[in-house]
Amino acid sequence: MAATKRMTVSQALVEFLGHQWTVDGDIRERTVAGMFGIFGHGNVAGIGQALKQYNVEQPDLMPYHQARNEQAMVHQSVGYARMHRRRGTYASAASVGPGATNLITGAALATTNRLPALLLPSDTFATRVADPVLQQLEQPWDTGLTVNDAFRPVSKFFDRVQRPEQLFSIALSAIRVLTDPAETGAVTIAVPEDVQAETLEVPLEFLQDREWHIRRPLPERAALARAVEVIRNAKNPLIIAGGGVLYSDAETQLQALVEQTGIPVGTSQAGGGVLAWDHPQNLGGIGATGTLAANRIAADADVIIGIGTRYSDFTTSSRTAFQNPDVTFININVASFDAYKHGSQLPVIADAREAIVELSAALQGHRIDADYAARIAREKAEWDALVDEAFAPSGLDLPGQPEIIGAVQSSTSKKDVIVQAAGSLPGDLHKLWRVRDALGYHVEYAFSCMGYEIAGGIGAKRGLDAAGDDRDVVIMVGDGSYLMLNTELVTAVAEGIKVIVVLIQNHGYASIGHLSETVGSQRFGTWYREYDPAARNFQGEEILPVDLAMNARSYGLDVIEVEPSENAINDLKAAMATAKASPRSTFIHINSDPLIYAPDGAGWWDVPVAETSTLESTTTAYAEYTEQQSLQRPLLG
Repeated sequence: MAATKRMTVSQALVEFLGHQWTVDGDIRERTVAGMFGIFGHGNVAGIGQALKQYNVEQPDLMPYHQARNEQAMVHQSVGYARMHRRRGTYASAASVGPGATNLITGAALATTNRLPALLLPSDTFATRVADPVLQQLEQPWDTGLTVNDAFRPVSKFFDRVQRPEQLFSIALSAIRVLTDPAETGAVTIAVPEDVQAETLEVPLEFLQDREWHIRRPLPERAALARAVEVIRNAKNPLIIAGGGVLYSDAETQLQALVEQTGIPVGTSQAGGGVLAWDHPQNLGGIGATGTLAANRIAADADVIIGIGTRYSDFTTSSRTAFQNPDVTFININVASFDAYKHGSQLPVIADAREAIVELSAALQGHRIDADYAARIAREKAEWDALVDEAFAPSGLDLPGQPEIIGAVQSSTSKKDVIVQAAGSLPGDLHKLWRVRDALGYHVEYAFSCMGYEIAGGIGAKRGLDAAGDDRDVVIMVGDGSYLMLNTELVTAVAEGIKVIVVLIQNHGYASIGHLSETVGSQRFGTWYREYDPAARNFQGEEILPVDLAMNARSYGLDVIEVEPSENAINDLKAAMATAKASPRSTFIHINSDPLIYAPDGAGWWDVPVAETSTLESTTTAYAEYTEQQSLQRPLLG
């Protein structure tokens, strides 16, 4: 009979997680580096007790970290996973009811971004002996339904431990998905509060160290050969590099391939950093928020080589970016779901790094022609000049966002990480930020979740600290996103995690305000203004007396306020220098003019406009919309 250990389900789960290891070549690290937890009646006697017990007996087994919001726990996990190239993450434990449902947005974000996060929402009594328990959802047509069933559509794996004996198979399956590059995302194990505290005999084998080796599948020969033939015959090929390149540690191989062939590269948001911004083949961001250089080349490209990209609507400019009628798509992706996207006839299901190495070998001696190379250089030089112009100090009391980005850019070092997620900043950063390191650009734009920035940035810094990397993490955030979820700054203060937060105050939703104009809605509901009872709207001139700098100061951060003046940009640079020199977290507040925009990149985003309206602005917007819509392709393949 196998040796066993008598313990609770929660104790078994915590000890099991502490012994899981991810192996990627010669890199071996903890699959679950620690656990965030907010305790309520659903988990305080289960997972809470287990964490306390191991904190006393084996404090390094499963380190515990406090959080202030359950959603933010998952965001921290994702930020950590990004910095560790999906090899490691955190677990997030929540109580029943609202504690559990607060995790759902984070779960959707993790799954959409193909980044691992382990969620442990507590569930109501499996025995139903206390029914309905506090915070329990009741549905008369399905009394077995709980709020945790809402995790099913946003998780890559979901199961519920209804009996203690189920823990073994569920836990192993969960880690399998968590470490699978083709399937990873939110992994959810719901654990009823009574089951958490129940005892079972646990085989010691279950509690031993276990290694999970990252799969790096090679491309099939026939698929690769078809792709190589198409590339060799291409006149104007273009690579679209996504996050898969970074998660595969393939940036060095990509650089070798493009230097060998001369093929240019446009990057998705997740692919920022695959090449240094000044590399001759790097045309910058592509798509709706892309550069003019990348989008002009994309419009004429006859072969698109997507590597590790999921082809979001922003990447494809809602399927208008590629206007060559004979364009062919080669989709290289570890996940067949993404490789076959948009009807591609040339899917290559493989790890990005392995596929790039094979492509380089098969394309020996092949290079784009001189005319195409000259055009690439010309487009890149023209765009770089536009960025230089956008970064140039204006001397305005309220500088525009591009100018602010330029000041922050010039104040950072080569390896510093910029973190962002939502609003107008992701678009401007995609165009303007000059990435100099593979891990230097972290813009969460798959889910584009307002409120991700601070928690995700803290998670990113946590991940860097765990790897012994002391680079700075700079979180740029607008006042709209800041107000969504800022309380994780308390976590940074409590643990001494240093981040630099640059808050751009524009008194409203700048991105949606601009979008509102383009669809004919005149920025309705997008300004932060006092309510006008006569007009029954928030469109007046009275700005809200909200002091976000004071808010950050109340959390215990160092705060630097950049006052509106002609010296605002120089003052911002000085504030950045102070923040970088400090060992503490610093919050920098600067006011901006939201109506100063970044240079146009000729991208488009499909946001439907009202077909009929009494507003002239909407009628005009609809005419422009239908004109753009006529350029859409039903399939890209």
